[in-house]
Amino acid sequence: MRKKTLLTAMTLCLASTAGVVRSADLVYQPINPAFGGRALNGQYLLNNAQAQNDFEDPDRRRQEDDPSDQFIRALESRLLNGLANQVAEAIFGENAQDSGTITFDDQTITFERGLEGISVEIVDTSNGSSTFIEIPTLQLD
Repeated sequence: MRKKTLLTAMTLCLASTAGVVRSADLVYQPINPAFGGRALNGQYLLNNAQAQNDFEDPDRRRQEDDPSDQFIRALESRLLNGLANQVAEAIFGENAQDSGTITFDDQTITFERGLEGISVEIVDTSNGSSTFIEIPTLQLD
């Protein structure tokens, strides 16, 4: 009888100290920013996916390892950079022109200086595609 009374007292004591149990609705929050999650999760998720990716493209490895391909890519990059510098010099340089056309290979670059800025059109004559760039000019008051 004494054990029963002690057990009942302990049960009442535990029940009184447990407090009130509360619950809330479960709300789904997506993690991926493409599906409405936080935008800051994007880089984290991409880094995790790339770290887990064990696929290697064999063609890419061959291109990276081939010294002649590396040399050709570096040379093309330097030549295109030189052409870009010449275009920038014609537009913004010491002897800047009001308008002009520069053609090389399949690219035609036309620029014209206006009141509000400089309009640049790049046309790829091989497929007819064009790109327009508006460059605002600095106006001091």
